[in-house]
Amino acid sequence: MPHINAGKTKPEYDVIVVGSGAAGGQTAYTLAMDGAKVLMLEAGRDYDPVTETPMFQTRQQAPLRDASTPEKPFGFYDATVDGGWQVPHEPYTNASEKSEEQFWWWRARMLGGRTNHWGRISLRNGEYDFKGRSRDGVGIDWPLSYNDVSPYYDKVESLIGVYGSNEGLENTPNSPEGVLQPPPKARASELYTRKHAAKLGIPVIPIHRAVLSERLNSKKIPKWLHPNNPKAARILAEQMDQRLACFWATPCGRGCSIKANYQSTTVHIPPALATGNLDIITNAMAREVEIDSAGKATGVNFIDKTTGLDYSVKGKIVALAASSCESARIMLNSKSALFPNGIANSSGKVGKYIMDTVGAGLSGQIPAWENMPPHNEDGAGGGHSYVPWWLYKEQLAGKLDFPRGYHIEMGGSRGSPRTYTFNGLERFTGGSYGAQLKEDARRYYGTFMGYAGRGEMVPNDDCYLEIDNDVTDKWGIPVAKFHWKWGDYEIRQAAHMHKTFAELITEMGGTVLGEVDTTGKKAILPGGLIIHEVGGTIMGANPKTSVCNEYSQTWDVKNLFITDGGPFCSNADKNPTLTIMALAWRSAEYMMDEMKKGNI
Repeated sequence: MPHINAGKTKPEYDVIVVGSGAAGGQTAYTLAMDGAKVLMLEAGRDYDPVTETPMFQTRQQAPLRDASTPEKPFGFYDATVDGGWQVPHEPYTNASEKSEEQFWWWRARMLGGRTNHWGRISLRNGEYDFKGRSRDGVGIDWPLSYNDVSPYYDKVESLIGVYGSNEGLENTPNSPEGVLQPPPKARASELYTRKHAAKLGIPVIPIHRAVLSERLNSKKIPKWLHPNNPKAARILAEQMDQRLACFWATPCGRGCSIKANYQSTTVHIPPALATGNLDIITNAMAREVEIDSAGKATGVNFIDKTTGLDYSVKGKIVALAASSCESARIMLNSKSALFPNGIANSSGKVGKYIMDTVGAGLSGQIPAWENMPPHNEDGAGGGHSYVPWWLYKEQLAGKLDFPRGYHIEMGGSRGSPRTYTFNGLERFTGGSYGAQLKEDARRYYGTFMGYAGRGEMVPNDDCYLEIDNDVTDKWGIPVAKFHWKWGDYEIRQAAHMHKTFAELITEMGGTVLGEVDTTGKKAILPGGLIIHEVGGTIMGANPKTSVCNEYSQTWDVKNLFITDGGPFCSNADKNPTLTIMALAWRSAEYMMDEMKKGNI
């Protein structure tokens, strides 16, 4: 059986993959489809979106009408069933008590990890994003280029299905013809934004999201992805035929029972299981990577969370894909005589250079949208349009006081109302009730617009994690302690976001809601809140200053790979998930080649 209990494993696997989200799913998929025997360890419970997704339940059917709670920050229906910024029995600590130096660590303890609820924004890093230091003298260059990763972006987009358009904008790469699916029609608020943003020189274009706007071509894509592997092509074709196009009704964050959006649990794991080459153990909390006397990884030690028993599994290769911070924690806890400071940590860089996306937001009320006729704009459960960074030339010329850019996400129009839809309505009505309240609700419903900046963070020496030896989780594993401090670059970037959003809302004839923070210190959101953390096991060309090489292979332990966001050298303004998958695919292909050559 592919889903097995702890203690029922094979004597040895070709590869043990820790984690089952974007990184773990992609790593296991690539390996299993190519014939490797893989064991996947997942710290959370099993999860099946096909049977568990509440596709047609409306918000008023949920407790608290789907409002946020500490246990369910994104509402009752959110697909994260056992996770959040705080997870029972799994604490973490912060070195500072200052509110601005706190790091919020999100964990999704379930099969498929964060891919079950993520925003599905799938943007390619551009040429500048891999060579930022060479361009402006700030940060760390990657040891690879866009051209090295581009073929894997092509593969991932074709496999998972991404809608969007090619606009040919600077450092906003196009996909090959025929790879992207048609984008959905822009919502009314997005069209209005585009009209007025143009006056400010701000481009508004279709966003790229991992949602099927049409059925995948199961006759063409599998053969292209697996040209010399008829079994893999056949299995993938069968799985693709089970995926339906989005019907623009259910919020993507719930998961998707018709498999229209990308989730590891509906796209990566099912075909990998169908090969017969993948075993999965859920509720398996990885404690450490085990090594032999020569310093070679031999497997993974984990705790079965259902029984509390301790197990070790053996593998020729270990691939940590547990999320950047979790993989770094596992490595720092993997101490031995050979690696007293944690496995593969001769450089001292394990846990260093943690990054998150810079975030700030502002909203406004737009009088031109009042008393709109009733219409449905639920759409794809997220934005249909966005603003890519547009000031590269000005930035390079030194006209801005921060070196890296941001993109703008937007939300408005008449989507399914939530509990906060009419918060603060009395600011415009003076307070009303009864028939007048209903009239006011109809007048103002759909007139509010929110803009959110998502910007690049430059890695700094003040952002890292270490092991807190005074605190352990329920299973006795020492927890992560975070050190966090936004740099001046990020704070200034957040200030620019606020000023831009206010200018845009004003240009649209709207009223800005909330305070416009021209310093950025109040505008910038806490580290980790955007849930885009990367770094901690950065790749590089020099073993003395990095943890991994360009294939995410650790310098010190040749059969230990980190295939999540840990090896990132920078955190571009593009959401990291697509790049995580592209690099994981590239790394897994390298593993297979090295195994076949007998090198590992």
